[in-house]
Amino acid sequence: MKSDIHPQFNENIKVTCACGNTFVTGSVAKELYTEICSSCHPFYTGKQKLLDTAGNVDKFKKRSATAVSIKAAAKAKKPRKERTAKK
Repeated sequence: MKSDIHPQFNENIKVTCACGNTFVTGSVAKELYTEICSSCHPFYTGKQKLLDTAGNVDKFKKRSATAVSIKAAAKAKKPRKERTAKK
């Protein structure tokens, strides 16, 4: 095996969450920052954070209605001419 190719493993590094929680773990990094941890994650806390999805649905319906009105206002295409068989 090659020597000196692996990064240095640090036993006690500080992990900081966006919620302010900190804990110590091991890693090759000097410090770690996370957005969510077991102290603030809804699965572990039992608190559900509801997202406002009604706004997205309303935006979709508005775009759909606009598309339908544009299609209705578009100029109708002329019907295709029928081809006659060559003899």
